[in-house]
Parts: sequence; C-alpha cells; structure tokens
Amino acid sequence: MERENVHVVMVPWLAFGHMIPFFELSKALAQKGITVSFISTPRNLQRLPPTPPELAPQINLVGFPLPSVEGLPKNAEATTDIPLKKVPYLKKAYDGLRAPFEELVAKVSPDWIVVDFAPYWATSIASKYGVPCCWFNAVSTAFTVFLGPPHSLKGLCRTTTVDELMVVPEWITFPSTIAFRRHEAQAFLQQVLTNLHNGSGVSDWYRVQSILEGCRVVAFRTGKEFDGDYIDLFEKLYEKSVFPLGFLPPSQAEREGNDNSWIDENKWSTAFEWLDAQPLRSVVFVGFGSECRLSIEQVHEIAYGLELSKLPFVWALRKPFETHDGLEILPKGFEGRTERQGIICIGWAPQQRIFAHPSIGGCLFHSGWGSIIEALSHGLALILLPFIIDQGINARLLGEKKLGFEVERNEDDGSFTKVSIAKALRFVMVEEEGEPLRVKAREMKPIFGNKELSDMYLDGFANFLKNNK
Repeated sequence: MERENVHVVMVPWLAFGHMIPFFELSKALAQKGITVSFISTPRNLQRLPPTPPELAPQINLVGFPLPSVEGLPKNAEATTDIPLKKVPYLKKAYDGLRAPFEELVAKVSPDWIVVDFAPYWATSIASKYGVPCCWFNAVSTAFTVFLGPPHSLKGLCRTTTVDELMVVPEWITFPSTIAFRRHEAQAFLQQVLTNLHNGSGVSDWYRVQSILEGCRVVAFRTGKEFDGDYIDLFEKLYEKSVFPLGFLPPSQAEREGNDNSWIDENKWSTAFEWLDAQPLRSVVFVGFGSECRLSIEQVHEIAYGLELSKLPFVWALRKPFETHDGLEILPKGFEGRTERQGIICIGWAPQQRIFAHPSIGGCLFHSGWGSIIEALSHGLALILLPFIIDQGINARLLGEKKLGFEVERNEDDGSFTKVSIAKALRFVMVEEEGEPLRVKAREMKPIFGNKELSDMYLDGFANFLKNNK
C-alpha cells in the first residue's frame, strides 16, 4: 500500500551558510505536511536552531559521526571550525558519510533526496534505489550562471585564465556586470587548482557536474522578482527545471542563540540597550559571517575606518585564526577611543535580532548570499567587502541592481585602507549621494521579507514533490 505522506531526505554540505538554508527549507516543507530527514553530524545538529515543537514530529535529525581524517583537527565538523586551507580534509571526511547514507536510503525508501553541491555520491545512490533528486543550490543564481554551461564548467579548472574571469561571460546575453576583480580571479583559480589535487581527491567541479547530471530539478533560494533573468538563463544553459523557493530568511530563533556558550548575553543586553538610545537607521552593523576569517591587518584597517567614519556601529567580530594568547585583535586604544561610538562583541552575534532593530540602517559585510537575504529582508543599505568564492560576483550583482556600494580596493591584491572603509560607510549611510541606494534597499523589504510571496513559491515546490514522488 502506497503511503500518503511524502518523505524527503536533506543532505547539506557542512557549512552553516548551507545547513541553515537547508534547515529553513526543512521547516517550510514540514509545515506543508512533508516528513523530512535532515542529515548532518552530531555536533552540527546540536548547533542548529531548535526545531519548533509543532514541527518536531515531521523533522528527523539524523546524526552521522564524521570519520577521522589525517589533517582535519579533532571536533572540526563544519567549515567555521577550520581555516579555508583545511576544508579539503573536511570534504574527505564528509565523503566518508556515503556508506551510512546508503544504509539510510535503503532502510527508509524516501520519495525525494534534496542534495547540496558536495555529496556527489548521493545521486548515484539515489539512482540505485530509484529515488529522484533535487539540487538545492544555496548560493546565488548569478554566481552559478557565471560558472557557465556544463561544457564550460567541465573545462573550468584546466583552461580558464584570470583575464577570462574578469569579463562578463559570453553566454550572459542581457546587460550584466558580473565578473571577478583581478585579485578575486587569482584567488578563485588558486582554489580551483587546489581542488584538483585536494585532500578529498575530488574536485568541486566534479562534485557539481555529478550533482547536475543526477538531479531531476534544481531549486534556488531566490525569487523571480529579484533575479528572474538569471533564473531563466540557468534553465536555458543547463536544461533543468528551476524552482525558486523564495528567500527563506532565518527565523528569530536563529543559530547564534542556540549554543549559549558562544554568546555573551550580558554584552548583548548592553548592546541592545545602547541601540535603543540611537536615532532611527543611524547605526551600521559590521559582520563577516561564519566562513570568512579576517587577518589581523584587515581587522585593524576596518577598525580605523569605523573610527574615521564617526558613525555609530555594532561590530560582531570573530577572532582571526592567526590569533594567540597575548596578541591584540584590535588596534591599541581603539575600544577606549570608540567607547561611545560603537559596540564591539567578539564571537557569534544574534544577527536577526540586530537587523530587526529600528536603529540599524546599514550593514558592512562580505556579500555572502545568506547575509544579503537577511539584510534586504530588513531593508538595510549595503556596504560590500567581498572576500571568498562567490562573494565578489554577489557584490557585482548588488551593484548592477543599485543595491550596494563596494569598498574601494587594490585591484591586484585586494587590500583596502581605513580611508576607503570610511568613505564607503559615509557614502552609504549619511551622504546625500547615497540616498537613492538607501531608498532602493528599503524597497526590497517587501520582496525579501514577504512571507506570503515565499509561501507561494514553497507551495509550488511542495506540491511538485508530492505529485512527482
């Protein structure tokens, strides 16, 4: 007898910029009556936000122990736990989840498997057991399109040059500005070359190719109201049906609040009291997410730039990996000089609660797709300082849509100065020339923060899963 309920298995990559959207999608599908098995490692499952009690019967959290791998530090189960150069070892350990994943699929016979870019082995297992797959792509559609059609993607790691990555690709036939700066292209290609001989033995491009070939449909965390031209081009290039899912902004009970050991509650209580006393939309939030660790030099230039700007700020600062006991993270005397100007909290921050505060008017950040969605769902003006992988392309996308302003940098090495930081902050937050950008950002709130619109997209996706299991 065929069961009435639909069961979906979620297989996100071990990065919070991926796990959180997958978890938000899990909750959304559970609300539509779909049963979800969410796969990760035990420590990562503990760091997720709590499952709403009313959805708990619909969401199974499945913890697979991560195999030990030489080169991967003990207890490292997500990209946030390690520097970028160690990520290949995390991928190698992640690939060790293939066997328990197959055992689960054989046991529960799911109706759908929703995969990330990394578990290339999931599609062959799905095929073996006759289960259709959907690739849920947690990065922007524009970045995926920038990488090109399948034949281009296949040769990307061998034939592409820095100069080619610095121009808009020929397959983008509508007006567009998405391309890498020189320092971004150099870093991207260096990572590609590393991936060819990385600790996992499997390049990212092979992973993406395998996922694309093995998936029936692709889902993106976006809406046609924002980047419909890139969605349409993706469908044309890859010959895959695309489901926009809306923007899936995290709920207020977000990941930062789940592990209380990471949060200085007294400090944040003081921060919100300070915010309550600030004028409407006057404060800039500064934060660079869980994946991006700044160098000491970069932290100092940002600090001096904030001080020079004279703007009120809240800075959620993560310790650089290079720090050790006795090494000053911030410039000497900075906290004393800016005591009345801003709040600095080292560690995780309750970002959603901060963004929702009426005193916050803008955000200086790395242009990660998840943070873009969170900021625009609150109508915040965007000051862009991209660092890794897709962030440069996201910054160009926001620039072409008149939604963000980039910090001026050295094109060759990506360095920036306190003056360029202060200049960008003041332009976006207070100067008259930046007013159109502030207005445009506020106009995005009814799109990015529109629960009804997101629900419409999710209804369509949930119905497709139910009708095509």
